[in-house]
Amino acid sequence: MEKKTIIAGISHGDINGIGYEVIIKALSDPMINEICTTVVYGSPKVAAYHRKALNVSNFSFNNIRTPEEAQANKANMINVLDDNTRVELGKSTPQGGEAALISLERAVADLKSGKIDVLITAPIDKNNVQSDSFNFKGHTEYLKSKAGAEEVLMFMIGESMRIGIATGHVPISKVAELITVELLMRKIKLMNQSLILDFGIRRPRIAVLGLNPHAGDNSLLGTEEAEIILPAIQKAQKEGIMAFGPFPADGFFGAGSFTKFDGILSMYHDQGLTPFKALSFDSGVNFTAGLSFIRTSPVHGTAFAISGKGEASENSFRQSIYLACDIFRNRKTYAEISKNPLKHQDIEIHTDRYDELPPDIFNAEQ
Repeated sequence: MEKKTIIAGISHGDINGIGYEVIIKALSDPMINEICTTVVYGSPKVAAYHRKALNVSNFSFNNIRTPEEAQANKANMINVLDDNTRVELGKSTPQGGEAALISLERAVADLKSGKIDVLITAPIDKNNVQSDSFNFKGHTEYLKSKAGAEEVLMFMIGESMRIGIATGHVPISKVAELITVELLMRKIKLMNQSLILDFGIRRPRIAVLGLNPHAGDNSLLGTEEAEIILPAIQKAQKEGIMAFGPFPADGFFGAGSFTKFDGILSMYHDQGLTPFKALSFDSGVNFTAGLSFIRTSPVHGTAFAISGKGEASENSFRQSIYLACDIFRNRKTYAEISKNPLKHQDIEIHTDRYDELPPDIFNAEQ
């Protein structure tokens, strides 16, 4: 088909989890067809199994062989699995992990070759997906490898906050030793770049959280704030980035200070994800910043316990599709503005002081 709309590729995730349920529910919304054309990398047989379990009779996929055959106003599917693939709802099985990886690999290959414009990934089981070709802690690390990216940021996006994770999927016992001035500078610069390029924010305000209780309490409860985090913030400020902190995490969220910033950098996974999911679990989106291509996912997991019961909310997955398309359009707008900014002084994200922005913004891959 002629690419008149954004082509959104979807990997089906673990076939025994709620991936197919949220995909079917989200794609049943006719609003999706107004912003993109969807292509699911999956299995008609597996989809039929889930439709039967969910008692869905008014929805079907349009089976195609390549993204070029995708039809607008339809939910398209490319069959990537053998018909002998077995579905065992609610169970973590080796075959479920294999099916998830096959879908992901096919979708990423088409994404990198430009056959699809954005990728939305349904949840995988990080244990059963492990293999010789997938030795990663999750989607984020896998996609970083596939994109050949020097740095990525797990960026959680919700209506009330955008929060990035400095150290990602690592044990809590490793967090302190991983936090360095260099790491935080890379993450702050990447967040700043993403807020400008992907979200159209002209002069982002970034809050950086402390590591220790009370942000170290003047080094009484830890020295990382004074010796590492504050120097990183000051270095970022010297490069023209509006970074502030370090803030004590409990008071920062408790007092509602998070509403005053465009982005928040947390030091470790649960420090950022706990308040985020408390406020945005149903509608939040996980975005991988720093990739040359666009990938989003819902913030929930496979939820084996409710698979096939019709209880899963599709809202986070729906928002993942919307956000991926928004970012695609923002990147196109930014690329156009960067070519000749004088023609676009009416555009919100135009700035007449390029020296205020970090130099690497203008070298970012589009």
